[in-house]
Amino acid sequence: MKPENVAKATSRFPAAARVRAKADYARVFEQARRTSDPLLVLHRVAGESPARLGLAVSRKVSTRAVVRNRIKRALREQFRLLRAQLQPGDCVVVARSGAATATSAQLRAAFVNALQRAGALRAPQSGPATMPPPLNSPVASSTSFSTDEPEPDAGRETPAR
Repeated sequence: MKPENVAKATSRFPAAARVRAKADYARVFEQARRTSDPLLVLHRVAGESPARLGLAVSRKVSTRAVVRNRIKRALREQFRLLRAQLQPGDCVVVARSGAATATSAQLRAAFVNALQRAGALRAPQSGPATMPPPLNSPVASSTSFSTDEPEPDAGRETPAR
């Protein structure tokens, strides 16, 4: 196999990563913790198995199948990219009518935001720190902060009352 085909095969969205059975959907809707967004609602149930995704995009969202399929493709792709970072369990996304006019980037951002708020998305393993370094650390001392500039309100006088 060519190297690009190996990478593509390892990053697929297999059937094992999908919520497929009616009973699984019913269990998620009954027991799930819900997280809302103007574009979608995320129903999540923690579990032992690796993360799985189910999608519900009804004709109430759009009567056009091409629009519904675009929504599902964008959400599936974002799930596929994040799957390794997700907590075990089942997620079912129900699209809202606003999703029909949203861009793929907006749908993906709403999905990531909902996953984070639901506690399904683990923090990235490596990356920049979320807190600035302490002032006495070597990193902080190598960064120069200019204090010569006045504050934006420093030159304004307050009117007398």
